[in-house]
Amino acid sequence: MSSLDKIQAPIVSEMREFERKFKGSMKSNVALLDTVTNYIVKRKGKQMRPMFVFLSAKMCGEIQESSYTAASLIELLHTATLVHDDVVDEANYRRGFFSINALWKNKIAVLVGDFLLSRGLLLAIEKKEHALLEIVSNAVREMSEGELLQIEKARRLDIKEEVYFQIIKQKTASLIASCCSCGASSVKADEGIVKKMWEFGEKIGIAFQIKDDLFDFGFGDKIGKPTGIDIKEKKMTLPLIFALNQATFLEKRRIINTIKNHNEDKTRVAEVIDYVIKSGGIEYASKKMEEYKSNALKLLVDFPESEAKTSLIELVEYTISRKK
Repeated sequence: MSSLDKIQAPIVSEMREFERKFKGSMKSNVALLDTVTNYIVKRKGKQMRPMFVFLSAKMCGEIQESSYTAASLIELLHTATLVHDDVVDEANYRRGFFSINALWKNKIAVLVGDFLLSRGLLLAIEKKEHALLEIVSNAVREMSEGELLQIEKARRLDIKEEVYFQIIKQKTASLIASCCSCGASSVKADEGIVKKMWEFGEKIGIAFQIKDDLFDFGFGDKIGKPTGIDIKEKKMTLPLIFALNQATFLEKRRIINTIKNHNEDKTRVAEVIDYVIKSGGIEYASKKMEEYKSNALKLLVDFPESEAKTSLIELVEYTISRKK
């Protein structure tokens, strides 16, 4: 598996320039707001989404100012959704650091999220990037609908596999899809290529979410140490859905009862995790993840060989092989 530094090699100067532009896009005249946004910038993650934008752009053409706008727009909107998610989930940590709502309380966190959202929208309007704004706005709508669909289904715990894929396609994959699609659009690729890159990103996003599902069963950085967080949050993930489909009526009733009424009981949750593993849920989800990855990579076959294409393929491998 390639390191992120190696994957970034074809776009290293663009990523540095992006960081400068992204930081500048969050400037305001309010000292408190600048303090919070500086905290966000200093605790940035792996920045895989801007990497998807720039590698897609470079594979499809020559990176230009529009590509930086695309990356900043997506990162602003993504950061806004993370800040709002932490408020909704009452989460006190994000990537090992205190969340905005933990440090500055919910009201400030919501307002900061709103500010970041507005900055992203205004950036696109100021630069007259209406095509990029349309792509990303559709992704934000999809994300909201996916989140609400998941909440609706979690109440009844009646998620079928096709509904699960609909949820993660909207909730997670739409943002990765917008990265790849915006990257192509930013270098004036034709409409067919822009759509193909959306499809590519969507498949990678689905594989990415299945990988996250597997972490909950101990298949990650600390293999053999399941967390059961998804079960505690009543999230129906692919390994669990598969296991329920294999269960007898009584087994299914006990599992559903645990998720609904005993999700804080560590022993009961451990029983569910054990059942999922023994039923083949992990193998099934892993196979589906590989299928989505394989089908995504097939979409890149017709693109000319280049450093950017190689790195984009390696970034895909990284998202699937990551340990956390």
